[in-house]
Amino acid sequence: MERGLMLNDADCGFCMRTGRLVPRLGVDIDASTIQEADLTALGVDPARAVLEMPYVRPDGVVDYGHRAFASILRTGPLPARAAGWLMTTRVVEPVAIRAYRWVALNRHRLPGGTAACSLEDRL
Repeated sequence: MERGLMLNDADCGFCMRTGRLVPRLGVDIDASTIQEADLTALGVDPARAVLEMPYVRPDGVVDYGHRAFASILRTGPLPARAAGWLMTTRVVEPVAIRAYRWVALNRHRLPGGTAACSLEDRL
């Protein structure tokens, strides 16, 4: 792969809305949904992909959750790259983990979210 691949949950309105907004950050990625992609061929864990957004880097490594978003940001312009790097530093990463988890657990309450976005029955 020349570019990384961001995968969103097509069953979640919040995820799809976010997926449409991420390219506006100037990142250099491709996007698809976990329902359309061949997760096995990509090395993506299907159960984890529903709980945490996967990003398949061009080298084939799969990042999930806050690390996926950090890797996506690192493909963009300098401010985005800096934010992506910062998210995985020893000082900021614990906050990024908690923030991502909160968003994931509350995505059905966020803009674009619906009851179908809820993870309560998937945990």
